[in-house]
Amino acid sequence: MGGILKFYMFIPFELYRVFYTTARLGSISKASKELFTSQPAVSYSIKQLEEKLGGQLFFRNAKGVSLTAEGEILYQYIEKGCSLILSGERKFGELKDMTLGQLRIAVCSAVCKNDLLKPITHYHQLYPDIRIHVRDESSYEISRLLDKGEIDVGIINFHENNNEQLHMVREIKKEMCFVAGKKYEPLSWNPISLHALTEAHPLIALHKGGSTRKVLDQFLLSHGIKKSPQVELSTLELIVEFTINGLGIACVTKDYVANELACKKLFLIPLLEPLPKINLAVVLKKGMPVSTASEKFLELLNQ
Repeated sequence: MGGILKFYMFIPFELYRVFYTTARLGSISKASKELFTSQPAVSYSIKQLEEKLGGQLFFRNAKGVSLTAEGEILYQYIEKGCSLILSGERKFGELKDMTLGQLRIAVCSAVCKNDLLKPITHYHQLYPDIRIHVRDESSYEISRLLDKGEIDVGIINFHENNNEQLHMVREIKKEMCFVAGKKYEPLSWNPISLHALTEAHPLIALHKGGSTRKVLDQFLLSHGIKKSPQVELSTLELIVEFTINGLGIACVTKDYVANELACKKLFLIPLLEPLPKINLAVVLKKGMPVSTASEKFLELLNQ
C-alpha cells in the first residue's frame, strides 16, 4: 500500500515546470535562462523531484543533459500537461492585454442606433482583436441569456428588471415622441391632444411583446384610449420607413429619429399631454467576474 501511495504525494508544479523545460532544452544552463533563475536553482529543483519520485531523471552528456529511460516516460506525460498549462497562461495574458477575447452584448429594441453604434465603433477601433457579438432580444430574453452566461452585457428595460440575479451598472433614459412624414406636416404646427391625434389618424407601432410597445400601450390606456395601432411592424427601421412614406403616425424614442427630424423627413408632433420616458438599464449578472473586454466596453459607455 505504501509503495502505491507515494505516487499520489503532492509535488509542486514548479518542479515539473523545471523538469519539462530542462528536458525540452537538453541543458540546465539554457533552462535557467528561460526560467529566469540560476543554474544551481535548476539543479536543486531537479534533485528535489528525483528524491520525491525515487529515481534518476537525467544524466549528463557532452552537450548538457539527457533523459534516463524513466525520465523519457515521465516527459511524455508531463509535456502534454505543461504545454496546456503554459498555453493557458499565454491565452490569459492575451485576454488581459486585449489581444484576444470576445464581447457579447444583447440589447432590447428601445436602444437606439446612436446609443450602441458609436461606442461599439470606438471599441472596435481601440481593440480590433476582440470579437464583438451583438444580439437584438427582448428584456426577458436578455435576462435569461445573462443568467445562463451566454452574454456578458445586457441593456434592458429598467422596469422589467425584476431578476435579483442582475446588477445594474448604468441607467439610460429615453424620451418618447410622436412623429409623422411630410403628408402630416401640419400636425407639427400646433399642440394636439392625444385623443384627437389617435382618433383622426392611424398609428404605427412595434408588435406586442417589446418594452417600447408596452410603454405606448400603458400611456394610451392611462388616457382612456383602448384603440390598437392600425399598423404593427417588427422593427424600428420599418416603422421609420412607413412613417416617412405617410402611412401613419409613429411613437418612437426621439434620438432614434434625430437624423430624420434634422433633414425634415419626419416632423415632431407636439402633444398637450406629457409623454412617458423609457428607462433602460445596462446590466451584468450579479456575482459574475467581469472580463477585461467587458470592463473596457463599460468604460466607453460611461464616457
